[in-house]
Amino acid sequence: MRSLLFLVLISACWAEPHPGNSSLEHERIVHIQENRPRLLVVAEQAKIFSHRGGNVTLPCKFYHEHTSAAGSGTHKIRVKWTKLTYDYLKEVDVFVAMGHHRKSYGNYQGRVSLRESSENDASLVITNIKLEDYGRYKCEVIEGLEDDTAVVTLNLEGVVFPYSPRLGRYNLNFHEAQRACAEQDSVMASFDQLYDAWRSGLDWCNAGWLSDGSVQYPITKPREPCGGRNTVPGVRNYGFWDKDKSRYDVFCFTSNFNGRFYYLIHPTKLTYDEAVQACLKDGSQIAKVGQIFAAWKLLGYDRCDAGWLADGSVRYPISRPRKRCSPSEAAVRFVGFPDKKHKLYGVYCFRAYN
Repeated sequence: MRSLLFLVLISACWAEPHPGNSSLEHERIVHIQENRPRLLVVAEQAKIFSHRGGNVTLPCKFYHEHTSAAGSGTHKIRVKWTKLTYDYLKEVDVFVAMGHHRKSYGNYQGRVSLRESSENDASLVITNIKLEDYGRYKCEVIEGLEDDTAVVTLNLEGVVFPYSPRLGRYNLNFHEAQRACAEQDSVMASFDQLYDAWRSGLDWCNAGWLSDGSVQYPITKPREPCGGRNTVPGVRNYGFWDKDKSRYDVFCFTSNFNGRFYYLIHPTKLTYDEAVQACLKDGSQIAKVGQIFAAWKLLGYDRCDAGWLADGSVRYPISRPRKRCSPSEAAVRFVGFPDKKHKLYGVYCFRAYN
């Protein structure tokens, strides 16, 4: 009974207001107002589509719940845009704005700004889109102790293609695969890009690196050498492997280009070195693998003439299947990596526009 009475007295003591801190107590009550309109951040569209070289606006607006006001007027609004990584554990800074202060980061410098069409508009404008801009972006608005976020995905129109070097199948670690794609005017494809390509009919039986470090391959026609005849179609997943020691092919992604891709009309067939010089003489450069895939997929380029490309491979693009020119399907046909000094072919050139 004494213990119970002691507890009651302590509770009563804590419940009494402190006469010396009445103003402080009042401030506490003002600070914790549960009815105060909550800051909300919304993206009108969850996915935005564009292409390399284009301009795009990632939508983001903020307001207070149950009101049309953009801010309380008590605190400055801080807007921060970041790009999310695949595991969401790391964010890459893109752009920060607070009052009249603006700052952009990395390769976004000079290419990003806020649209600010209204006082509550935090939409991000990106100009001259690069292949690396593809991905998920987070818009965060901070006002005093309140903040909220919205996520927008930027998708790019383009094409996924499998790539292996002259050395042959399964010869690239992750870092070499990154460089291989970059050398062919492309970037490593993401899983979402490979999945979309598979849904569009991409079927490839060699496993390749993706940008998240996983190794996968797309199968639309199940067969014995590719996971088994009785398996279902899908994107086969080998999982995550050692980026330095494990070796596979790679899936690359490229998009629209600002230039002209063409087969050079030349009186004779050429060795590789002669092909390089012929393009230079024509005011161009020998084309890259990514450029032939982009021309084929995005422009419908069709030519039944095998030609040299920059990596030393010989290929030709067929958009209209026909006899002796990929009779069964539209594709970029791969002849191989012929002897550069003795084999003779035509050449595909690329002239960039300023």
